[in-house]
Amino acid sequence: MFANIFSFSVLLVLCAALLDIIANILLAKSNGFKRKTLGVTALFCVAVAFGFLSIAVKDLDLAVAYALWGCFGILGTSLSGWVLLGQRMHKSAFLGIALLMCGIVLLRL
Repeated sequence: MFANIFSFSVLLVLCAALLDIIANILLAKSNGFKRKTLGVTALFCVAVAFGFLSIAVKDLDLAVAYALWGCFGILGTSLSGWVLLGQRMHKSAFLGIALLMCGIVLLRL
């Protein structure tokens, strides 16, 4: 069971999500592409993330891979914005995060 949950393809999706989170933070820091190096680096991260995702869908169903990538990206970006950028999160946002995590677990089982 755990081999199915923690496969190489899932690791690729996690790497893609991490790159997506980094890209989102870089975009926020680029100040609307006024800091071009950060903006271009963000675009590069997204391109590599899609590359990882394209490899992952060879083994995972597209719907599963994309849902995992999206959920982990949303979770990571929300929490990064809160921790690193000082953005406010309401109590309902934390409930949403908990529901996303439950959805990820159910999707993989």
